[in-house]
Amino acid sequence: MVYLFLANGFEEIEALCPLDLLRRAGVEVRTVAISTGGLAVTGAHGITVMADMAEADFDPHAEAEMLILPGGMPGAANLDASTAVDAAIACAVERGSFLSAICAAPMILGRRGLLAGLEAICFPGFEDELKGAELSASRVVRDGRVITAAGMGVALDFGLALVAALKGDEAARNLRCAVLADR
Repeated sequence: MVYLFLANGFEEIEALCPLDLLRRAGVEVRTVAISTGGLAVTGAHGITVMADMAEADFDPHAEAEMLILPGGMPGAANLDASTAVDAAIACAVERGSFLSAICAAPMILGRRGLLAGLEAICFPGFEDELKGAELSASRVVRDGRVITAAGMGVALDFGLALVAALKGDEAARNLRCAVLADR
């Protein structure tokens, strides 16, 4: 199972584009509304989505193949403050699951020391939060079990990197061709 966390103020494209791509690739993804008290989560640009499950119904110790942290502000800060997200990250690290974050959200991993010694990227201005990371010139970076991306403009590439991590490079290439109508 893959869990994608949504908190009020999330960047809509950074969450929904990867979600769409993963589901097209046949990956089971559950969206989790964090700190909203229900299923409705409103993004940074006023778009409200209904999550698959509320934080109260989420077991942070549930086995996860991957966790996805979209950026946007204050969405990333809201995820960073969540004890459920913190517990899920700790369990994912213990199990060796994939951790992925885009835009401001790599700060969440950096603040927990999870980027030390790894190549990573984030939205400009959050670099100081990537404690111990080697800043990358790439817009999407996979270093072992951690995938980070710079921001909304690379949400498609970020989503395809997630697909590649879970389903393989060929699946990601085929999906890229399909969604870009590339022959």
